[in-house]
Amino acid sequence: MAANVLDTQGLDARLRRIGAHHFRARFHLRGRDRAIVDLRGIHTIRKHAEDLTAQRLAPARPRNDGRQTPYRGHPVFVAQHATATCCRTCLARWHGIPAGHELTVDERAYVVEAICRWITTEYAPKSPPA
Repeated sequence: MAANVLDTQGLDARLRRIGAHHFRARFHLRGRDRAIVDLRGIHTIRKHAEDLTAQRLAPARPRNDGRQTPYRGHPVFVAQHATATCCRTCLARWHGIPAGHELTVDERAYVVEAICRWITTEYAPKSPPA
């Protein structure tokens, strides 16, 4: 894998490019999902992102890959669709992380960072999450 694939410095530009895609642009942090961030705080949401990534995305062949991430119900799920970190196919297409192997610690950290940056950016118009 190329070293620049996991470059978190270029992550903001990559997220802007992904966010410009007509499907990805539909996702926003609203209502109940925003309230969950208010209630739990970004540190807890980051932990949820780590846990969900480990369970649903990190295995070499995730169960129901391509359908394992709900569209709503938790801000991490919404962020996964908005950032194209929802399945291994999207990870390969948009982030250059190939399918067929268990995600490394660095790859997991990259996915979690993408999710949390999107949530923080979506939250920004009001105020940053605590």
